[in-house]
Amino acid sequence: MICEKILLTSWYNLLKFMDVRIAQDWKEILSEEFSKPYFTELVEFVRAEYAAGEVFPKGRDIFRAFDKCPFESLKVVIIGQDPYHGVGQANGLCFSVGEGVPFPPSLQNIFKEVNTDTGAPIPTSGNLDRWAEQGVLLLNAVLTVRAHQAASHAGRGWEQFTDAVVRAIATRKQGVVYMLWGSYAQRKGAIADPNNNLILKSVHPSPLSSYRGFFGCRHFSKANDYLASVGREQIVW
Repeated sequence: MICEKILLTSWYNLLKFMDVRIAQDWKEILSEEFSKPYFTELVEFVRAEYAAGEVFPKGRDIFRAFDKCPFESLKVVIIGQDPYHGVGQANGLCFSVGEGVPFPPSLQNIFKEVNTDTGAPIPTSGNLDRWAEQGVLLLNAVLTVRAHQAASHAGRGWEQFTDAVVRAIATRKQGVVYMLWGSYAQRKGAIADPNNNLILKSVHPSPLSSYRGFFGCRHFSKANDYLASVGREQIVW
């Protein structure tokens, strides 16, 4: 019991130290994960990294995906891999960028497919808060990264944590749309039951692969058709 309290204290210290924000229902669902030894080690690593140099996203945005999309509201899961490592890009939601930031290539391709698929105009902002607030969990497998060093925080515990997130969704919710783009996301989302959810798979929207099946996948209209079929409100993409 004493050990568990120490581990949870480490998590709450991170919340306070970085002004991290996360929806209350996610805090409760993930409380067991926050109390595990690996997560305490991860917290200490992350705190040291932010103290030593430039790390993205901003500390308060590390758990932005869980703040903007409470568990109760969740309807769609999109899985990314690593935050953008360029200055001013990462904002805590996979594929998303802040207001006024030029669209990275993968995000450009996502918007192109949305436009072709649904007719929605390509937006002027790459900030995907508007999706998250409608119930789209935009989850990176790794939630932090050192500036200009892709995958620099991989293998430190984030993957174990986000595996637990996907597992929590898969065991507690049905009627969820999983958009799994690329082999990495497909492996991470493999736990989801295709009999009780909609599993949409394609290649990654990166320019290296987008013409091999991402363009024309029609995932956005398929997601909305499925949500309507299970009595849930559709997403305004």
